[in-house]
Amino acid sequence: MTSVKTVFEFLCQKAPLEYKMDFDNPGFLVGNAEREVTRILVALDITDEVIDEAAAKGAQLIVSHHPLFFSLKSVTADSLIGRRVLSLAEEKIAAVCMHTNLDSAKGGVNDALAEKLGLTNIEPLELDGTDANGDFYGIGRIGTLPAPMTLADFLAKTKTALGTSLRYCDGGKTVSRVAVCGGSGSDYLELVQAKGCDTFVTADVKYDPFLVAKHMGINLIDADHFATENVVVPVLCRWLSEEFPSIEVSASERHTKPTAQFF
Repeated sequence: MTSVKTVFEFLCQKAPLEYKMDFDNPGFLVGNAEREVTRILVALDITDEVIDEAAAKGAQLIVSHHPLFFSLKSVTADSLIGRRVLSLAEEKIAAVCMHTNLDSAKGGVNDALAEKLGLTNIEPLELDGTDANGDFYGIGRIGTLPAPMTLADFLAKTKTALGTSLRYCDGGKTVSRVAVCGGSGSDYLELVQAKGCDTFVTADVKYDPFLVAKHMGINLIDADHFATENVVVPVLCRWLSEEFPSIEVSASERHTKPTAQFF
């Protein structure tokens, strides 16, 4: 029998909780650790739709990237998060969330993003340390393209690879040495410059970082939070399927990029 605890311990081997950032709350957040697991649903977020999907598929466990909650003082139906926790409990579905520890870990979010964009010679953007196997961990990655390309060509490549629209600043550079940071990474712009990168792919970029990037001469690309992090969902599915072949593992089909409407 494979329990929730067994799955959680395996994920902690792949992305140790010690790698998390101080503000974060990854881990085993909801459920019974001893419950047997025969089906797992993997999603970027635990939304109402994802919980309904897990229940419909008979999943005992949801593995997500974003934590269901960061600080929780009560669980009632009066709040959105409270209702989701109650729904999970009522359906007897556990929740395991791997967030900034998965961003930092080898093979996690940022390695998946770098691979998706065709980068090679991968190194950390911010090195936090090395593990017992000598593998580095830290936020962000830097890599090189097989051959330099124009920004226009790289934008087209990125749009196709991630399936998303882009916002960008043209720093006037040919694209060759690229930094990536899945999710909100514009705070790393100075580090990107210090590491000699000509291009930075991240998300949630506000007004000022575009101005700063233009001044620095860095191509700054906002490729959407969902798109830059959802690349890790297939990775989690692969890890879990290979480690637990008797468990049915699937990626959420109902959780997709939130789409803004314009008037």
